[in-house]
Order: sequence, then C-alpha cells, then structure tokens
Amino acid sequence: MSAPAIPADAGRSWWLHEALALDAGEPAPSLDRDTAADVVILGGGYTGMWTAWFLKEAEPDLDIVLLEQDICGGGPSGRNGGFVNSWWSALGELSRRFGDAQALALCRAGEESVAGIGRFCQEQELDAWFRPDGDLGAASSEVQIGYWADNVMTADRLGVPDLFRVVDRDGVRELIDTPRLHGGIYTSMGATVQPARLARGIRRALLRRGVRIYEQSPVTRFGAGTPAVAETPGGTVRAGVAIVALNAWAAHWKRFRRLLTVRGSYIALTAPAPEKLEEIRWTNGMGLWDHRAALHYVRTTPDGRIAFGVGGMQPGLARSIGPRFSWDERAVRIAAEDLYRMFPSFADVPIEAAWGGPIDVAGHHLPFFGSLERGNVHYGHGYTGNGVGPSHLGGQILATMALGKDSEILRLPLVTERPMRFPPEPIRSPGAYVANQAIWRKDQLEDQGEEPSPIVDFVAHLPRRMGYNLGP
Repeated sequence: MSAPAIPADAGRSWWLHEALALDAGEPAPSLDRDTAADVVILGGGYTGMWTAWFLKEAEPDLDIVLLEQDICGGGPSGRNGGFVNSWWSALGELSRRFGDAQALALCRAGEESVAGIGRFCQEQELDAWFRPDGDLGAASSEVQIGYWADNVMTADRLGVPDLFRVVDRDGVRELIDTPRLHGGIYTSMGATVQPARLARGIRRALLRRGVRIYEQSPVTRFGAGTPAVAETPGGTVRAGVAIVALNAWAAHWKRFRRLLTVRGSYIALTAPAPEKLEEIRWTNGMGLWDHRAALHYVRTTPDGRIAFGVGGMQPGLARSIGPRFSWDERAVRIAAEDLYRMFPSFADVPIEAAWGGPIDVAGHHLPFFGSLERGNVHYGHGYTGNGVGPSHLGGQILATMALGKDSEILRLPLVTERPMRFPPEPIRSPGAYVANQAIWRKDQLEDQGEEPSPIVDFVAHLPRRMGYNLGP
C-alpha cells in the first residue's frame, strides 16, 4: 500500500475546531491588573476546571480565579481520544500494589466519575457525545492474546466476576469486524466523549457560576507563600489557596521534574464513512484499545469517522515541550498507517485531520495528588494519557484539599502513595528516548507477526524491570 496522504497541521485538534465552531462561548480576557481571590487555579484543563466546579458546588460564594496560558481546553483536555474510563482495566496490578480493598475503592471511585461526567452533561444540557457503551481491550497481535487473564482472575477472586467478558476472535468480529484483532476483553465500565465539547462545556458552566477565567495568561512566576502569588505578564493574583494543575507543563517546575516525564500522543481522523462502519458492525460509541506498550486507542464519531490514536511517542530527546509535540509528521504518519492496517476496509477513506500533543507520564501510570509544605498549595498531575475520567475525581480531591475538609477520597492511593521518581538528567531524556524507540519497534514487529531481536526486546522491557509502569 502506498504511503497515506497526511493533512497539513491545522494548529489545533479537529475536536477543538468543531467545538469552537459550534459555540465559541463567552470571551475570557487576559489578566491585565493585580487582583486577589480566595483560590487561584493554574491551568484551564479538565483538572483545573473540575476543581473550580466542585469548589463552587461546595461553597458558591468562593471567589475563584483560573489562569490559562492558552484557551480553556487548548491543551490535552481538548485533543485527547475522548475515552472516559476508570481503572478497572488495571485491577490486577492495582490489587498487587495497594491490596484488594484499596484497588476496589479506587476503581469504584473512578467508575463513579464516569457516571458523574454523564450526569454533568445531562444536567448542563451539554451535547458532548457522551456514549456509555463500554470499551474493548483487544489483542492487535497474537503475542497479546491472554494479556487480560490477570484482570479476569482478579475480578473473579474479588467477587466481581461479571465485570469483564472475554471474547475470542469470532466474538471480537461480532463487535468490530476486522481481521486484525485476535480476541479481547470487554467491559461496560467506560464511555466516549467529544473531549473539546466537554472542556468548553465545563468552561461555560464555570462562567455562569461566577468563576473569573483569564485566558492567554501564562503564569511566569509563582510564589508558594501565604498568600500564594501567581504572576502573569499582565498582572498578579494573590490568593489564600492555590491549585497547580498544569499537566505536562508541570515537568518544567523543579518540584515536579523528577516525578514526571513527557511523551507525545497523536491522532489521525478519517473522513466520514458511516456505511463502512456499518459494514464492520461498529455503530455504537464503544471505545477500542489494544495491549501494546505504545498502545493504540480508537473510537468512532457520530458522523461515521474513525479517530485512531498512538500513544507513547517521543519526538527526539524532548527535554522541553516544543512544537513537535503538537505536530510530528512521522508520528502522524505512523498513526495513519496503523489505522489502515487495522481497518483494511477503510483503505480508500482519506485522513482528513491529524494532531498531537504532550502528556504527563507518572512512573506508576497513575496520577498523584498532594500539597506543598505550607499546606495552602495543592497539585495533581501524572494522568499518563488517561485523564478524562480520572480528572473528574482529581477535581474532587483537590477541592476537598483546598477546603480543608476530610473525605474518604483523601485516603485513596492517588493521595497517600508517593509517586515514583524518574532518573535525573542527563540520564533520563536519552534513556527514555532509547526505551521508547525499542518499545515502538517491538510493537510494530509483533503487529506484523515478526519477532523482535533480543536487544530490542531487552531494551523495551527495561522500564518494567526498573519498576516503571508506562503502559499496558
């Protein structure tokens, strides 16, 4: 097959272009003066906005200022794959790390956030394409067959045997009729959403609640004192409490530098072809992902498109977040080629849009939440590409911390466990690049039915041997 044609960089994700064209919302100014507030939130993505939402739910009279360097939803919240998941797909590993009770508590809290996002959309009359049709974790190569056995056995042992449904090759083809999948595991505990519509919808709800949102207002300096002080090019915010919710950009802060690494994730989107989706029986909102380390995440849209994502990419040494994280032609081409390989019946459907962006990666594949020493600055980062559902829970955690209240959610391991540290520079960036290249090469060879060399296999497994969990 000839190389697929790749569309030009559109500057933003197709999701965000679509959402802004539908309703750009009330304009938000940049900060142009000094001001004071009860709470200042750094970051206008899901985590920052959900935190503001839950703060206003608890105390409507709070004066909240939210600072965003771009527009709300302009970062990962407006360009991700739109999978609204909990942590049930990691049940076995969570049980080994935290014990059965904590694993179940975390998964159930995540499940409640999936439902909570659906309720929010309904209550706010927000058409964010929320589809609670579950998801399918499939084997895209024969090597991946049976990767789900640990989760199935753990679910049976913990008394939730109906959580997963194992499907063989024929069963997968009843759900999605493609010859490239070799079995898998289905769970109803998941949904898909138009991520930018959701982000912009939360923004509208916050403005109605009186949250002061300042866009195009990057924080150039931050003081974690009492009060906390956030400086922007146009003005300063002083607040009794601060929330730091910067996603991948938190890796630039000295405090979080060893707790996060940054990787890229890229999506190729086809033109509408609803008749072809009907041919392969994929007419609901079910999400699809595979068990590669550099996983594929795939979903459809109501007008009949396939959005095909590839995670775990790293453009060069990536010591800082540069333009290649948003647009990397090589990564986009890989996504398009993998799309056509997995769905050969779409071979004549063009790629209409493509985009990418950085994600904040934590060493244990789970976000972490905490407070700085003075106790009035709280943070949450490390979603590792799975933030749409968990950020809703993260907003509740950070709002609870900001209000100084007690709750069972503060005893979840996302709060109580210390995040794993990455090696320092100059080791980390070259080491991560070499490992990522080996992981991608191993996955590609196995997708083609070939066996990776011993050296590639050894390097690809090295992060796991060192205790890091960076993917399935």
